[in-house]
Amino acid sequence: MRIIRNYILSECLQPFTLSISVLTSVFLLGYLPQLANKVINNGVSLSAMGQVFLYYIPILLGYTLPIACLITVILTFGQMSSENEILAMRASGIHLLRLLSPLIMVGIALCLVVYILNDRIIPEAYDAQTRILQETGSQDPTAMLEPGSFINAFDKYIIFIYRMEGDQLYGVRIYQPSPNKPTRTIIAQQGEFVHVPGRDQLMIKLINGTTDVPMMNSNEFSKLNFQQDFVRIDLSKRNVRGEKKTKAMTMQEIIHKITLLRQQSIDPSPLIAEYHRRMAWSLSPLIFILLGFPFAAITHRRAKSANLMYALLFAAPYYILSLACQGMASQNVYNPIALMWAPDGLALILAIFFNWKLCTR
Repeated sequence: MRIIRNYILSECLQPFTLSISVLTSVFLLGYLPQLANKVINNGVSLSAMGQVFLYYIPILLGYTLPIACLITVILTFGQMSSENEILAMRASGIHLLRLLSPLIMVGIALCLVVYILNDRIIPEAYDAQTRILQETGSQDPTAMLEPGSFINAFDKYIIFIYRMEGDQLYGVRIYQPSPNKPTRTIIAQQGEFVHVPGRDQLMIKLINGTTDVPMMNSNEFSKLNFQQDFVRIDLSKRNVRGEKKTKAMTMQEIIHKITLLRQQSIDPSPLIAEYHRRMAWSLSPLIFILLGFPFAAITHRRAKSANLMYALLFAAPYYILSLACQGMASQNVYNPIALMWAPDGLALILAIFFNWKLCTR
């Protein structure tokens, strides 16, 4: 059995190395237009962009490493199946689960690698990118905002934005904590930045929302609907370095931030969703291996391009569903923990079912 185990692992090594290299390179090429835009329009130096480019590599590994596992399994076992090697092994009395067992051990080890990436390395890379861009001298205050992050950089306000397109904002939450008083909340469907000429101020125009209005002789608020409202932010008191954005936080820092937001009566659902997304995605290498194996073991295709297409058809729905669940979890549509683990649970059920069907054939 040791000979078969070593043979399988050696056959997987080359396609895994090639897959992760090609996938990372393709995603990096897709990132180049954004870097070019920063160089041309924002005056960021080429050397700074080169450093940002390099820090993007570990960020991409969180995506490309699990997909490379899936591609490797489908290519390797698809080739073995097409050459009747799997049929010969089964005829010799070797159970298919014995072929899968070394890959399960490798998958568990890669899950640990992805966990470390999500917990430490990727947040450090995001933080380094932010620091480099800030050190270039960019004074645009809107650069301090990032969709999906609670921003404490501005005086008196905590700002959360679901989506940004230039100066246009979508899904805006503005919190105004006060000592010994409930936190005032302003929620708007849309918004936009309005720069105040000659003043160190920034105005946010809010459209279609609700705001908390203090009740007389009470610490409670009443809700007031508005079609248009303005929030003025004093930029002279902003924290230029600011607080770490969500993507730059370690998982322990996210837990600490969730605790602080709950103490301020602020809904931390987006941070809960991000925490459990990282945990769930850490299992993706093992899940993809378990999903790819039964398909590859029964296929007789020699065409590598077709096998690559099948691999992407497995991976794409997983990530699309996971990101959709994160969007719903961030808005507290349903329990964030249940939503973020739903894609893993569904994929794992499918993987167990297909492997069981394969082994009972």
